[in-house]
Amino acid sequence: MKVLITGSNGLLGQKLIELYKGNDGINLIATARGENRFPIKEGYTFDLLDITNELEVKEVIAKHKPDVVINTAAMTNVDACELEKEECDLLNVKAVGFLVNACNQNGVHLVHLSTDFIFDGTHGPIDENEVPNPLSYYGSSKLLAEQLVMAECKSWAIARTVLVYGIVSDMSRSNIVLWAKSTLEGGKSINVVSDQFRTPTLAEDLAIGCSLIAAKKAQGIFNISGKDFMSVFDLVYRVATYWKLDKSLLNISSSEGIKQAAKRPPITGFRLNKAMEILGYSPRNFEDGLALMDKQLKQ
Repeated sequence: MKVLITGSNGLLGQKLIELYKGNDGINLIATARGENRFPIKEGYTFDLLDITNELEVKEVIAKHKPDVVINTAAMTNVDACELEKEECDLLNVKAVGFLVNACNQNGVHLVHLSTDFIFDGTHGPIDENEVPNPLSYYGSSKLLAEQLVMAECKSWAIARTVLVYGIVSDMSRSNIVLWAKSTLEGGKSINVVSDQFRTPTLAEDLAIGCSLIAAKKAQGIFNISGKDFMSVFDLVYRVATYWKLDKSLLNISSSEGIKQAAKRPPITGFRLNKAMEILGYSPRNFEDGLALMDKQLKQ
């Protein structure tokens, strides 16, 4: 099977290369806008691709003719999306349209990544049938992309995820776990919200979830996240506990008390029954995710 990944320099993109490279049954094409950041260059093909360039998207997909495209490329900084709406529209909506057209023209199955931020967060954890109602520009852009994929793509799946964490070898990508760990190690106090709830997702598990969808060319929407439901404060507290850091530096805050450009849904988190039953998806618990990161950091 030939699989093409967009956004291969990102956290999920690099975990997908790690998962697929050297796999006898997979012919992998990794693509990104800039030079390849993954440290190992053998066992797959790398090609430059800016998904906001319609001609490039057409040419690269027609050249490689993959069976599946996994679209991990997106503008995911929620506050930046609120402030840079045009750039957000281009990367999160228009570019998805270019991919849909190219996939349709070449008979490709598209696996598109989406987010819990398409919901308003009144309750959780939630399943795939929840009605979206985004609170932020980022959430709206990701919902528009989902609607575009569902309406226009001939063969598609949407993988929704929540608060992804993990590490890449060059440490070029941060996330809540790394931020909390490094801030506490530096002896700085941090304000953490206790009124937002999530099911944080280990990047390796998300990559496995995407590969399970790709292998089956599964159709429809799948929740692919971690299985442990917790507040953001609880998440940071568990990070401090795991690495034996000073918990007295943690200050409980409310969402109102932290100034951010974009509104966050208070409660999300996903029910995973569908992905478990149809795909055989089985994510690690949160502490096992931290243990894997610890091992990678020591290497």
